[in-house]
Amino acid sequence: MSLTTPTTVRKLQATLHAKAKGSPDYRFYALYDKLYRADVLCHAYQRCQANGGVAGVDGRTFQDIKSYGLKTWLGELAETLRNKTYRPQAVRRVYIPKANGGQRPLGIPTITDRVVQMTVMIVLDPIFETDLQPEQYAYRTGHSAHDAIRHVHQLVNTGHTEVVDADLSGYFDNIPHAELMQSVRRRVSDGTMLHLIKMWLEMPVEEEDERGRRQRTTRNKDVKKGTPQGAPISPMLSNIYMRRFVLGWKTLGHATRLKAHIVNYADDFVICCRGNVEQAMAAMRDMMAKLKLTVNEQKTGICRLPEESFDFLGYTIGRCYSPKTGQAYYGTRPSCKRVQGICERIGEMTDRRGTGRPTEQVIGQINRVLVGWSNYFCLGPVSKAYRAVDHHTRNRLRQWLRKKHKLKGRATSHFPDDHLHQRLGLVSLQQRTRCFPWAKA
Repeated sequence: MSLTTPTTVRKLQATLHAKAKGSPDYRFYALYDKLYRADVLCHAYQRCQANGGVAGVDGRTFQDIKSYGLKTWLGELAETLRNKTYRPQAVRRVYIPKANGGQRPLGIPTITDRVVQMTVMIVLDPIFETDLQPEQYAYRTGHSAHDAIRHVHQLVNTGHTEVVDADLSGYFDNIPHAELMQSVRRRVSDGTMLHLIKMWLEMPVEEEDERGRRQRTTRNKDVKKGTPQGAPISPMLSNIYMRRFVLGWKTLGHATRLKAHIVNYADDFVICCRGNVEQAMAAMRDMMAKLKLTVNEQKTGICRLPEESFDFLGYTIGRCYSPKTGQAYYGTRPSCKRVQGICERIGEMTDRRGTGRPTEQVIGQINRVLVGWSNYFCLGPVSKAYRAVDHHTRNRLRQWLRKKHKLKGRATSHFPDDHLHQRLGLVSLQQRTRCFPWAKA
């Protein structure tokens, strides 16, 4: 299947975007009928399939739908939407490891619910995109985490060297439903569309206990807050609510009065100030309280450059030194935590218990991880981090090969650097820097 947006869907999105941009106060009242259009539903299914993912609580997979007949399945789904008999099922709860050793809860909706949510995204995203603020970089076409990092770097290099390094406690789990729906209703008056979103906010969660018994909870419905993390609709809803804070900051005059500017990516944000950082911190806390969000006091603090540095989106931003001249400047570099994280992941892939796997398979897996990591961590002076990762990777791979071939010693003579890179094909991050289109961030 092609992921190219069909011409008819593209025209629909362009029309909605143009209307929203040209009429900032307009409320869209006829949107629901767009959801069961065959072209919209088919494109939504293709996007969900491309994202992959496992089955939800109903156990139904993409292969099951293919076997059943995709055209038939989409036709039946369109009919339930047309007749307004669609009801979401529970979200399957799983946990994924976090960098700090904890676990992040993730919800997996059924494929049916994912597809319907994606159709809503296709229709609503062009509308709300026009309202999002320039300082919001997450989940938006033409915006990226790199853009957010570059923005922060630009601010600190123009004198905004006092920074509120903020952290919210469980942002996605604590977005209040009433206030969020108020933000959605500012643009959407279609009652059926609003009802759909409300149902998704209140979906029950199903998870298995240690004995394999299934349990369902209705936490979001009971406490009237939280968006379904892992669901296609969640990123858009989180951006809509964060807009309240970013726009409010400017509307209340904090940006001008305090010379303090927000840069936001999903639930991460910093406020770069030109002085007045304590006042900016106080104003931020006050606004978050009114938005019914909780500031994580243990992870929120004030950073003053150049004496200190701070981390944002995996990068450390602060004082760097030119290797050629020794001159100090404000730059970005991969954070120590992210370097440690990739090293730990390489360690897991080269565990001695996996020596039965083919060497080509292990090196292929390592290479994919290294390339993906370096594609993100490519801004600013990365050489030191790359050297550390390369050194660790070679040592771990040698240990793995030594165990696999039952060799004694460190195996350096059997597997020197050139052998690992040239004969076995291990990626060298330091070699990759020669191909980078360097753009300092």
